Amino acid sequence: MYQVEQDLAKLQSNGVSVDMPELLRYKALAHMLAIAPSSRSASQLAGGERSLFKGRGMEFDEARHYQPGDDIRSIDWRVTARTGKTHTKIFREERERPVFVFVDMTSTMHFGTQLLYKSVQAAHMAALISWAAVGRGDKLGGIVFNEHDDIECKPRAQTKNALHYLNSLARLQTETSQQTQPATPGNQALLKALQRMHYLAKPGSLIHILSDAYGIEQAHLSLIGDISRHCEVKFTLIQDPFEQALPHSGSSLILSVTDGVNRGSLVLGDDNQATRYQLDQMARLTRLKQDLSKARVQPRIVSAGQVLDEQLVARNRGFEMGTAL
Repeated sequence: MYQVEQDLAKLQSNGVSVDMPELLRYKALAHMLAIAPSSRSASQLAGGERSLFKGRGMEFDEARHYQPGDDIRSIDWRVTARTGKTHTKIFREERERPVFVFVDMTSTMHFGTQLLYKSVQAAHMAALISWAAVGRGDKLGGIVFNEHDDIECKPRAQTKNALHYLNSLARLQTETSQQTQPATPGNQALLKALQRMHYLAKPGSLIHILSDAYGIEQAHLSLIGDISRHCEVKFTLIQDPFEQALPHSGSSLILSVTDGVNRGSLVLGDDNQATRYQLDQMARLTRLKQDLSKARVQPRIVSAGQVLDEQLVARNRGFEMGTAL
């Protein structure tokens, strides 16, 4: 318990709701997250053939002597003909690429057992991405939604746009935690928001989706797949440790649980049930990864039970985020 109090003090958070000071904290940590175009994007953008990204993301910088391993599609034939020596085109990252941060604040995200609500951790991750985008000079935009409302921010390369987006994010997160009866099912709210994202995102955009993926169905996956054909999509799966394994208990304890609609019970201290529960959760995660892979998206896991900084440090040391879950 003392460690939790220390972590919350470090994060300037109560773990349940979000306010601006805890989101401003990530401005100084933005360097920990790399959001430059992926090698897949760069290779498609810099090639001599028509790109799915239609030229966004990379622009011509200079021509230099061809070196073994260079893409032959990037050979500059005019310079080669003029000098008699093979030259290749070098591209550099184009600034002001649109970066969208898509955050799920539906009711299932307002759950947490160890440190933070999943919605709070999603807000922290969104803040980190936002400040990293602004730091690179990219255009930041986003969509934040719950079952009652959604907020859309058009992409702009300005610090005040990041502040506006993060203020909207904090407000909607707090409002959702105070609401009891969803106006629409969470999966419908997610579908509507993805449809809007599909319309907004121009080819070459970077889209970060932050969600726990509850209620995700084939219609959602099809939309994500369509978006990923023209944009770079990164899916951050926000999970609570309780969603991977039941907590250890030295004695038998019956818990009443609900998903907001259905009620059930779990027995702590029962090794057989704990094993079945963990296997079921692993199977769900495997299916989700397979489904997203078909949509050309590889998810990364962020735990709501651990400080985001520590997970970033672990990843940057060579460990995948979420491997401890």
